[in-house]
Amino acid sequence: MTWRADILTLFPEMFPGPLAFSLAGRALARGLWQIGARDIRAFAEDRHRSVDDTPFGGGAGMVLRADVVDRAVGAVADGRPILCLSPRGERFSQDLARDFAAGSGLILLSGRYEGIDQRVIEARGMREVSIGDYVLAGGEIAAMVVLDAVVRLLPGVMGAAESAREESFSGPLLEYPHYTRPAAWQGRAVPAALLSGDHAAIAAWRREAAERATQTRRPDLWLAYQRQADLTPSQPVASADNAP
Repeated sequence: MTWRADILTLFPEMFPGPLAFSLAGRALARGLWQIGARDIRAFAEDRHRSVDDTPFGGGAGMVLRADVVDRAVGAVADGRPILCLSPRGERFSQDLARDFAAGSGLILLSGRYEGIDQRVIEARGMREVSIGDYVLAGGEIAAMVVLDAVVRLLPGVMGAAESAREESFSGPLLEYPHYTRPAAWQGRAVPAALLSGDHAAIAAWRREAAERATQTRRPDLWLAYQRQADLTPSQPVASADNAP
């Protein structure tokens, strides 16, 4: 069965958008995955196609109605996980992307306004997911981020499987930096180890560079890596040749 994503949104014309290009777009054209976008307004039952109302308890903004959203979800619900894109959700991660890629697809609810009536989120067993600690105007861009991360992990989408194994967040460390021709550019040389042809030296340099990048840019990941490797917090990272 082909992996499929269905997005419930007030702006279905936004899809596939960027997902029609590059890796995801080529995979879509090859039939490795499918995408559909449904207009939540199509499930409103009044002549104004109302999908929202004022929040109980007062406050600014409007809230998407549980009954309308429930009908929209019911039109596509088939056992696939239902994600509600929300800044209050659990943080999206590479681990989640791998889990979603291993399934049959996703249903993604893209909210607008102040949010979505909590009752339909609970009634439908939705998983609230956030792509970061910031607020967007709506969930559509967040849905695209999730799908871009997941689709590239589907079988046959990436040309080199080792790319997915070595990139950032596929292990405890950030990915090492990359270099290509020319070997010297504006007075900056490629690290000597990468030109040596010595596979052991190259692997050691990449590991060392990944450790240094993780330590300086993501202290949270570095501490987790130290615990995993049973290192003491004060143990320094050895200096790398032209490491970042």
